Amino acid sequence: MKKLLCGLLLATGALAAGFAVAGDELDVPVMMWSDGDLDTCSLGAVTGLDPNGDNFLAVRAGPGTGHRMLDKIHTDDEVWIFDENNGWFGVAYGSPNISCSPIRGNRPYDGPGSTGWVFGKYVKIIAG
Repeated sequence: MKKLLCGLLLATGALAAGFAVAGDELDVPVMMWSDGDLDTCSLGAVTGLDPNGDNFLAVRAGPGTGHRMLDKIHTDDEVWIFDENNGWFGVAYGSPNISCSPIRGNRPYDGPGSTGWVFGKYVKIIAG
């Protein structure tokens, strides 16, 4: 019982700190698309949130409100946009080491940082 309680406290602390824990896998993976010598992503920033509302952008496990919310990001937070599905962006964020270098062959994003899906209306593309 003590191990279970300790594990629960650790997982709860990790979620509160914004870190993913086992079981928070994406329902729909964020894909990196190969396109010759072109970069695989664009840089975006969160914008247009209502400061009188929730004032966060939900990061979800898939492209749509029916998917679990995994995290919250805020105005001016930067995201790397790798994928798009019906107005939702598949993004990576939270690490300075995210790379958009060209790749050979399409594959799910497996680099540093966190990943998820955000509603594209609230992301302004600033490079790429």
